[in-house]
Amino acid sequence: MRNGEISYWWQARGGFPPRRPSLPRPEEADVCIVGAGYTGLWTAYYLKGMRPDLRVVVLEAAFAGYGASGRNGGWVTSELPGSRARYARGPRGAEGVRALEAALRSTVDEVGRVCAAEAIAADFVKGGRLTVATSPAQLARLRAGLAHDREWGDGEDVVTFLTRQEMRERINVAGALAGVFAPDSARVQPAALAAGLAAAAERRGADIYEATPVTAILPAAGPGSGDAAVARTPFGDVRAKSVLRCTEGYTAALPGSRRALLPMNSSMVVTEPLPDSAWKEIGWGGFETLSDQARAYMYAQRTADGRIALGGRGVPYRFGSATDHFGETSPETAAALAQIVRRMFPAAESARIEHAWCGVLGVPRDWCATVTYDAAAGVGWAGGYTGVGVAASNLAGRTLADLVLGVSSDLTSLPWVGHRSRPWEPEPARWAGVHGLYAVYRLADRLEAPAAGGTMAGPARLALGEALGRAGDAISGIPH
Repeated sequence: MRNGEISYWWQARGGFPPRRPSLPRPEEADVCIVGAGYTGLWTAYYLKGMRPDLRVVVLEAAFAGYGASGRNGGWVTSELPGSRARYARGPRGAEGVRALEAALRSTVDEVGRVCAAEAIAADFVKGGRLTVATSPAQLARLRAGLAHDREWGDGEDVVTFLTRQEMRERINVAGALAGVFAPDSARVQPAALAAGLAAAAERRGADIYEATPVTAILPAAGPGSGDAAVARTPFGDVRAKSVLRCTEGYTAALPGSRRALLPMNSSMVVTEPLPDSAWKEIGWGGFETLSDQARAYMYAQRTADGRIALGGRGVPYRFGSATDHFGETSPETAAALAQIVRRMFPAAESARIEHAWCGVLGVPRDWCATVTYDAAAGVGWAGGYTGVGVAASNLAGRTLADLVLGVSSDLTSLPWVGHRSRPWEPEPARWAGVHGLYAVYRLADRLEAPAAGGTMAGPARLALGEALGRAGDAISGIPH
């Protein structure tokens, strides 16, 4: 089994892409974007589409798509990256939240449109999103979530309840009790999308410099910056009217941003290609994205080459906001994810796990993403997608482009624009809190599992699991 090497997605494309040059010298630009992940690349792509005359420079510490953009589960999902209630505290209230959710749903189609228009072979299939319940406790959460969606006005066109049989007709998950289906979601090959998007931004005239770490971002009129914002690198400064931080899970490495976004770790495994006999038993002909209702949940897709790619939390956080080494994950995490594959899909029980990897996603303290631009300082940022950023990053990139160009639009009035979260706690409280939280979640999941052992009676065991899970939600602020 391969471990790390960034991800299976890059290895499936033949390994790491050819490197672009580093920044050759100090530069002047209209817009400097720090980070060549989805957010930075979408922003560059739309800026150059709106204003071809702009000088747009993208600086990347490794290579375009090195981070979460080339390692994620391949979900182009319309899920909200945050809490409806928190976003509703903004000036537009509940109406603003509904506008943001509608924009995210349309963004799924926008990603597909760009893939078609730019000939990006990213295996984009809009098959929808399935959430399955495999225990009575998960079923109760599934129904509660659906009721919450209905309270917010989501009709059958947005989310639909599926009976056990209806769920299994789509994907035959062992132990499935019921499910919900949301049509506005697509499957994609993440690294192919990142590589194709980088090439499309370059065709529009954006300059991408790789192996160019940014060591500091200085606002306009700040010490040493003069009348321009500055992105500082070992090869010289890039001075620009606007400098945009699009670093997501790697934000903590920048001075002054250590506690802004917590780099939450997520791990994945992928099987060898399954035979037709296995797919006949499993189904999954619609290529829906799949998750469950566990507290420490899983997420999965059926890949274009006939594999199951499945992910989950593993080691949730590294002390001091540290990140992985080229995607290497622990053997224990890989084994645990492989066990989930085999438990949920008995037809894949003998399938070999060919690759395991991990990466980090950006999590704000209140679990709500933001798109922010300070015109006076010439600095902006977007991120904090909490693991559902493939589509959200596109919407954020379009919004950042409007904000930078001073365009007043429907996007710039969405409630995540200007949203601010309080910083994370300092160490060691940050490490202890995250690890304690996920220990509680995993214990709650074990208690809620149908096969849970022990002497405690079933109803009491389920009640304890639910109580632990709710306590974790309350402490963490996770918007379940």
